[in-house]
Amino acid sequence: MPKTTYPRDRFDEVSRQRARVGAHRAENPRMRAWVVVLWALLATIVLVAIGIFGSLIATGRVTLFPAPSATPAPVATIEPVIDLTYGVVVLNATPEPGLATRTKDTIVAAGWPADSVLPGDAGSTDFPETTVYYSFPEDEAAALGLAGVIGGAQVAQTDAYLQVDDPATEVDESVVKQLTVVLGLDRIASPSPSATE
Repeated sequence: MPKTTYPRDRFDEVSRQRARVGAHRAENPRMRAWVVVLWALLATIVLVAIGIFGSLIATGRVTLFPAPSATPAPVATIEPVIDLTYGVVVLNATPEPGLATRTKDTIVAAGWPADSVLPGDAGSTDFPETTVYYSFPEDEAAALGLAGVIGGAQVAQTDAYLQVDDPATEVDESVVKQLTVVLGLDRIASPSPSATE
């Protein structure tokens, strides 16, 4: 390959006694101490946060993707219904005489036939709170309605007052619609000292 030669010019004549001529790299600036401390502090904070978060995930205290919780089903509220087709037994479970008869009068005044409301005495005289008992779940609305008629009473389901079928009759008494009111000490005007103790 032939060599190409260029004519000499002023750039080829560099004096050896002079200082350097041309571009050269500048000296590295000194790194400031506060920048180093700031970066070290930032790195420490990031590493500590990652460590804490990682340990919370590992121990199960934090869940990245929690499963959706089941929404509770709304509880159906039962509206009170005054159903005059139910027979009513009123039992006085207090020491006050005549309370069952007065309650019967209130129920009859609300529209029940007089012969379908039977007053009587309970086996005890210290029942604490007046309660309307019903036997089947479908009777609850009627029990709530009767509780409202007698002035607000508790309502509860029980088999204790379920009638037993009499085989001598054609009617199945175990399915007769009946509500039982047990009058408690909350219905008497001035409870006796023995009843409240």
